[in-house]
Amino acid sequence: MKKLIVALLATTAAVSAVQAQEFTPRAYVGAGAVATDYESRVPGASRADVDTIKASGKIFGGYEFTPNWAVEVGHTDFRSADVYYTLGNVNASGQADGRASYVAAKFSSPLTEKVVGYAKLGASHNVNELNAINSQLNQRESKNTAYGALGLQYNINQDVSVIAEYERYGKSRDFGVQPDALTIGAKYSF
Repeated sequence: MKKLIVALLATTAAVSAVQAQEFTPRAYVGAGAVATDYESRVPGASRADVDTIKASGKIFGGYEFTPNWAVEVGHTDFRSADVYYTLGNVNASGQADGRASYVAAKFSSPLTEKVVGYAKLGASHNVNELNAINSQLNQRESKNTAYGALGLQYNINQDVSVIAEYERYGKSRDFGVQPDALTIGAKYSF
């Protein structure tokens, strides 16, 4: 078993060394469609409903230092969702809205010649708002939290790739965008 582990480590080191010799550091930019879910717990309301899964947009960019390591920044502007609730005997409505920006270290590892798996870990700044119409229940939450993602990248050619990833923007919230997001997008390296 020890010989197998040593052989795997030696092979990984050799492949990484070959990749590093052929690699030129470069930047990349991308855009994607993000699917998220909204939550609304209106204080004192006997019922609260919110439009569920919404699609929104994301832009991101980064710099690949090695074939395995990069740093990435991104911004997602989550679409607003309508909120309906009952407070006392009065039916009311409003809107939940959110956005998030992040910076993260990214580790990538080739799975096949065209497919790359990756993980990102960093910090995000999240803003969630609940704007209730004709009510004093307006809320705004702005905080810095942990950010993480797992994804797959399919390389169409040397410069163009498509991505699919699961992202987590911090902890669960009482209102607004929930922290889990699924992203499908495209990336261009230059």
